[in-house]
Amino acid sequence: MELLLVILIGILYAAGIYMMLRRSMVKLIIGLILLGNGANMLIFLLGRIVKGHPPLIDSTAKMLTDVYADPVPQALILTAIVISFGLQSFAIILVKRAYKITQTDDLDELNTTDEIYE
Repeated sequence: MELLLVILIGILYAAGIYMMLRRSMVKLIIGLILLGNGANMLIFLLGRIVKGHPPLIDSTAKMLTDVYADPVPQALILTAIVISFGLQSFAIILVKRAYKITQTDDLDELNTTDEIYE
């Protein structure tokens, strides 16, 4: 299972970087989304996949002795999802506004400073 996740993370990172290196702004956003999902999967994998009980300590016990699921990677993934969603939303609005002004999707055409857009 872990090998399959490692391969999936590699594919997500490779596809995300490939899409970000294209000239289209839409492909840039898709690459950003793929990189965000790859990072979430990496955090999930580094948190060790275990089938266990929730990390609740009984009132009579002083510490956990049984197998339990670690809550820290889950909290990190939730935080990463919220941050990547905010970044993606900002990028989509920025690209939409840039397209509305320049009428082009090509990133190389946005580098020219010869024309002034209204």
